[in-house]
Amino acid sequence: MVGFNKVILIGNLTRNPELRYTPSGTPVANFGLAVNRRFRQGDDQKDEVCYVNIVTFGKQAENCGQYLSKGDGAIIDGRLHYRQWETEEGQRRSKHEVVAQSVTFLPKRQSHSGESGGGEEEYQHDHSYDSEEHA
Repeated sequence: MVGFNKVILIGNLTRNPELRYTPSGTPVANFGLAVNRRFRQGDDQKDEVCYVNIVTFGKQAENCGQYLSKGDGAIIDGRLHYRQWETEEGQRRSKHEVVAQSVTFLPKRQSHSGESGGGEEEYQHDHSYDSEEHA
């Protein structure tokens, strides 16, 4: 049977990336992403938010840990992964998460100092890194 597993998300980080290392020394970064959807329902405009857990490995994980923080925008290109584990108390747990194969950092918006509301915004350069390792 043929399968296809591809996920592309654009959103904002809900928390700072958590960088850790596996026993073999591979960097792993975990963070949350909020993806917003706006739609009309009758005469009303509704907003919906989907929260997604993201995991990435290798040099890309280190770069995410160094350059991304809560509230930053990112484009995630990866695959959906279903993970199962057992807690120390013997309870079975599971969750879906996206394993990012590439993370594109969106430009950070900063208002000019001294301006109040509605001023022009200055953009910093963006960073894009492809994963060297895939889980």
